[in-house]
Amino acid sequence: MGSSASKAALGATTDELTEPEPKHLADLIQYINETNMSVEHLADILSERTGSSSWVVVFKALVTVHHLMVHGNERFIEHLASRNSLFTLHNFLDESVMEGYTMSTFIRRYSRYLNEKSLAYRLIASDITKTKRGTNGMMRTMNTKELLNTLPVIQIQFDALLNFNANSDELTNGIIHAAFMLLFKDSLRLFAAYNEGILNLLDKYFDMRKNQCKESLDIYIKFLRRTTRLAQFLKVAEV
Repeated sequence: MGSSASKAALGATTDELTEPEPKHLADLIQYINETNMSVEHLADILSERTGSSSWVVVFKALVTVHHLMVHGNERFIEHLASRNSLFTLHNFLDESVMEGYTMSTFIRRYSRYLNEKSLAYRLIASDITKTKRGTNGMMRTMNTKELLNTLPVIQIQFDALLNFNANSDELTNGIIHAAFMLLFKDSLRLFAAYNEGILNLLDKYFDMRKNQCKESLDIYIKFLRRTTRLAQFLKVAEV
């Protein structure tokens, strides 16, 4: 099964200017859902693919990782979160083709978001986009200390997502479009958890100590700013 996972990972990250094929993604999901299979092996392969000089291969590898984070067994993101470093693409630049300049910018932003998503999992011990919501959900049942520790982590992940900052006329190929759609779905789920945490924080505000009130007010002001930025992000998805 390890060889078939390698084959599917390589198939999902070819240098063809198309999004990763659904068949290969489905095979990878099936692989990591098998509890006796090594997610470390798969993570290593995809990490190696991000070492390519081709923006197409690197971008497709990142999209594949994100897809597996969202749709795969939780142990995949749990493993990624356990790594000392995930993606070091802050200096990535493909100068071999004209489109490489623009796409390299989005690769750097996208990899930062995936790093922050992974780090958030390590700090919170769960994928905040998948936690139970509602009055009995994770964010609504946290105590003040937990909220003050968790909401800044969500804010950092949310900022990294919004900083992808693509306009509709920049979604010029299937790869960046696939990345944007994954980010779009994450943005809705992340904001829902973020919003519930803020509501819980406001409910507790008048019972807080003075220093906690100051910290909470700062978190709330930042939340309002991000609400405006989210609205701008979602407008791109409407086009």
